[in-house]
Amino acid sequence: MQASVLIVIAAFLTSILSGVFGMAGGLIFMGLLAWLLPAAFALALHGVIQFASNTWRFLLHRRHVAWPVLLWFGIGAAAAIGLFSLLIFSPTRFYVFLGLGLMPILVWLPERWLSLDATRPGHAIGGGFVSTGLALVSGVSGPVTDLLFVHSKLNRHQVVATKAMMQAIGHASKILVYGGLLLSAPARAVVPLPVTAVAILASMAGIIVGGIILDRISEAHFRAGRRWIITIVGATFLVQAFRTALA
Repeated sequence: MQASVLIVIAAFLTSILSGVFGMAGGLIFMGLLAWLLPAAFALALHGVIQFASNTWRFLLHRRHVAWPVLLWFGIGAAAAIGLFSLLIFSPTRFYVFLGLGLMPILVWLPERWLSLDATRPGHAIGGGFVSTGLALVSGVSGPVTDLLFVHSKLNRHQVVATKAMMQAIGHASKILVYGGLLLSAPARAVVPLPVTAVAILASMAGIIVGGIILDRISEAHFRAGRRWIITIVGATFLVQAFRTALA
């Protein structure tokens, strides 16, 4: 019961964070689920809830979406899903925490090292392939997707709207690969389907609150806040990964 309540509250609060910055919320929520549940089950549940959350954010900001970017990104994502379907991989809590901890390093790489622009088809396709692959291993890929927007001319509303659908694609891939676990009896005993439904609604409510806050912050605060939030979160999970390895 306590785990179910915690999952619902976390779904709401982390969705507010994602609604404002378009990132970090999914990282924190994935970490919480991996702490509470077996890794594969956590990936599946995170995929369902975050797919709904990101799709809802996409719908709320759909007038700002950069559609050509999504098309090319989707091609890369489809290739990653196809490749992963041929592999045998069993996610563990260590791999999840390690991925969550290491990905934020990407936001500090010198921009000249990875001069990416989501509006360039080749960059969008490559980003879709890499980010979807990482989502299937660690559950999230936000920092990788963020790199696509470093040199783009898209404004904060376009970034949040377009990235919302990019993230929804990544979460859909987890549902395709791991979603069957959610229908098993052990899974339903740990997190009943009604709890999952409530968590989805809570995440949607959080996105609405986050959208209101997004309208009230400046571009400068938006860009500066993203980098520091993701770094602090990543460092926390990196420590947890080493603790898991030593346990």
